[in-house]
Amino acid sequence: MKYILIIITFFVISCKAQVVSLETMAQCQQENPPFPCPDNFTYVKDINNSLNKYAGIWKGLHDGKIYEIKLIKKENVDVDGIVKDDRLIGRLRITTIGNSPITIFDNFNELDDSMTNFGGLGFQKDLNYYKLAFLGSFTDVCLNSGTIYINVKPNQPNQMELFYLLDTDFYTKECPPTFQTTIPEKQNIYLTKQ
Repeated sequence: MKYILIIITFFVISCKAQVVSLETMAQCQQENPPFPCPDNFTYVKDINNSLNKYAGIWKGLHDGKIYEIKLIKKENVDVDGIVKDDRLIGRLRITTIGNSPITIFDNFNELDDSMTNFGGLGFQKDLNYYKLAFLGSFTDVCLNSGTIYINVKPNQPNQMELFYLLDTDFYTKECPPTFQTTIPEKQNIYLTKQ
C-alpha cells in the first residue's frame, strides 16, 4: 500500500509540474519575479480562462478607418515540438469609411492560422495586456511588423483597447515617407465586441 501511495503522489506531482498557467509564465519572467519559472513544463495552459474574454469579433473606428478583428482561442498549440500552449489567433480587416469603402488589409477569411501572421505571445508581465505578434503588408525596404497589445477591462467587458508597437530592430534601407504601417503605431484604438 505504501508503494502505491508513493507512485500516485509522484504521478500527481509530475502532472502538476508539466502544466503551468499563462499567468505564471508571464509573471515569472519579470525582472524581480514573485517566484521562479517552472523547469519541466510541457503545456502553458489557460487554466483561468483568461483568453475567453478576448475571443470573438471586435469592431471600431479610428482615423477614418473601420478596424475589425476576429480573435479565436486555440488550445494545445505546438510551440517547439516539446512545449504546447493556449493562445489567441487573430484575423484583421481594415476598410475606409464611405459610400465606396476601400479594403486596406484583409485576412479575415484565411483558413490557415499560420498564414494570418497574427498570433498570441502571452500576457504582459504585469498581466494588464495580452500580446500578439503581427506582420502586415510590407515592401522589401519597409518593416511592418510588431506587437499588438490588447486589454479588456473587467468593468467594460464589451470594450477592447488595442495598441501597436512597431519592431524597429532591423531596417536595412530607409523607408519612403509615403509608406504607412497597416496599424497606426502608438495610438489607442477602441473596439466594441460584436
